[in-house]
Amino acid sequence: MSDTRLSFKAMCAKFDVTPRTLRYYEYIELLAPEKEGRTRYYGPREVARMTLIMRGRRWGFSLEEIRQWLEIYENEGTRAQMEVLVEHADRQLKVLTAQRDELDAAIAELQQMRDDAAADLG
Repeated sequence: MSDTRLSFKAMCAKFDVTPRTLRYYEYIELLAPEKEGRTRYYGPREVARMTLIMRGRRWGFSLEEIRQWLEIYENEGTRAQMEVLVEHADRQLKVLTAQRDELDAAIAELQQMRDDAAADLG
């Protein structure tokens, strides 16, 4: 079994997170590693949960939303979890699209300002 478990240090390295982040995820009950004395081990379940946590963070979901989403799987199963994912994803896609539009506008404005300045210099 030990070859399917990751140590605390290996888990941090695998997901490129700090020890503080990993401890915090445990503290807010996103993860529940096996403990042998003071040593923590992360099995396949915790690795899968961490994968979902990292995806959720990358997509802009709050830790509370991720916690609730993981809890739905535990209590109600895959179908209920996927229904909530679709609902949250629809909302988050609107947010990300608006952010992209704002970023595109800022890039265009900066590019124009840069081009004007370069033309004045040259």
